Amino acid sequence: MTRPIRLGMLTPSSNTALEPITYAMLAGIDDVSAHFARFKVTEIALSESALRQFDATEILRAADLLAHAKVGVIAWNGTSASWLGFDRDESLCEQITAATGIKACTTVLAYRDLLRRIGAKRIGLVTPYRRDVQDRIIANWNSEGLHCFAERHLALQDNFSFAEVSEAEVAGLIEEVIREGCDAAVVLCTNMRGAGAAERLERGYGVPVLDSIAVTLWACLAAAACDPSRVRSWGSLFSNPDLRAATAIQIEDAISNHDNAGKR
Repeated sequence: MTRPIRLGMLTPSSNTALEPITYAMLAGIDDVSAHFARFKVTEIALSESALRQFDATEILRAADLLAHAKVGVIAWNGTSASWLGFDRDESLCEQITAATGIKACTTVLAYRDLLRRIGAKRIGLVTPYRRDVQDRIIANWNSEGLHCFAERHLALQDNFSFAEVSEAEVAGLIEEVIREGCDAAVVLCTNMRGAGAAERLERGYGVPVLDSIAVTLWACLAAAACDPSRVRSWGSLFSNPDLRAATAIQIEDAISNHDNAGKR
């Protein structure tokens, strides 16, 4: 009997897109399952109350509950480090592993590794967020060498509303940034419906289309030593063998380095 692979995912409480899309991507892969824990997030803004939603204390409580399901990896399936700083997710991964003994990954750190590996020089950024949040994201990503060449945002704040944007509208925004000349399109939000359009748009434009829900699943599978190419018809993220091999090596190196650091 094949040993089951359980993927743990932390998600904002008002997210309605992440779970059904993740289940759809895993359809037909009987030995892999996704399990979710929520913590309170209802708005995305730069106010003190909105930023406080991402306090590590609440996230770690949710991670502790996921550990009860004996998952093989715990992912923060959200993009808050894009405006709070990449170091927030680096610290969060360390805290999750220290508290649970389970390896951890995040959407934003997976994006950074992936975009560097594919050598993206002109990123097309699509989000549902407000202008001030978008500007903060672009500044943070640029500081990491992830250059946002084109952008589209919807100026929304209510996290629940992000999933109400249709896949067709999201696809239209992706097409707009691709036409501006980006060499990789990023849908940065785990409550937005970009994953289903990725493969069609990649065939039409020859540009990688990277959706946050898909990127997080991809990172989880690699961390769990499960071949991402088992996910079919969801874009080059899963089918590109170079990304698959490089990512698995990178994640294992990161886990080894973390374990060795703890022994010193």
